[in-house]
Amino acid sequence: MIVNRTELVVGRILLIAVLVLTLLPFASMLTAALQSPDSLPNGFSWPTPAYWENFVTAFTVGNIGTLMLSSLFIVVMVVPVSLVCATLAGYSLGNLRVPGGKYVLVAMIIGLTIPFEAIIIPLYYQMTGFGLINTRWAVILPLIGLYMPFSVFWMRAHFVGVPRELSEAARVDGASIWQEFRSIQLPLARPALSALGILLFLWTWNQFLLPLVMIDDPSERTMAGALGAFQGQYIDALPLLFAASLIVMLPTVIVYVIFQRQFIAALLQGAVKG
Repeated sequence: MIVNRTELVVGRILLIAVLVLTLLPFASMLTAALQSPDSLPNGFSWPTPAYWENFVTAFTVGNIGTLMLSSLFIVVMVVPVSLVCATLAGYSLGNLRVPGGKYVLVAMIIGLTIPFEAIIIPLYYQMTGFGLINTRWAVILPLIGLYMPFSVFWMRAHFVGVPRELSEAARVDGASIWQEFRSIQLPLARPALSALGILLFLWTWNQFLLPLVMIDDPSERTMAGALGAFQGQYIDALPLLFAASLIVMLPTVIVYVIFQRQFIAALLQGAVKG
């Protein structure tokens, strides 16, 4: 496709406009976070002086250091297990003749339609019955189960799109199902796995409601719970709230910036097949 100079210029202008509109809320939050803690942010202007110490205060008041470690533990336990289970299940449902596989797939699709909030009370009683309430496992185990419908459907869509000729060639060469999966399917699934891992990381890191219900101790919840500390005596300290919000968002932004190529490649993978 040939793009003339006018289309190129218009395209760049539109991209710059979208970039500015995307960064504007973050810039507004930054200027608000740098104002005096006892002031009310008003307008979009750089404060003089800038109270950079608001970030230190927000980090301390929100107990963000402890919550960051708690979130990291939950992420490390949830994301790898979810990826392994989803990959094996997606490959089985997409490439193998599994008895009742169609019914399992239908159950997964139905699971996508159930609102998470609708089952949080039954989950609470179930975790209480298991003796896991007020522990991080009361968050980890339900999250793995809640992520399965989407994750399995995502990985199955990838494996179904892989040409069957590759599997047939491997079988002709004497490869077993496991050898074919490990040597052919897994390397091809890296973009899909990377994108799914990013999504699961973001969803887990930003999880707020489930830890709030399952865990009474605020120090064992996730990073999103840090914003709940700005109540009571800090309810009017909006600059501190904005500072804490930026700190909470920072890890997710860093992860996306690092893995954005893999994420975009997975999203575009289906568009270039065939």
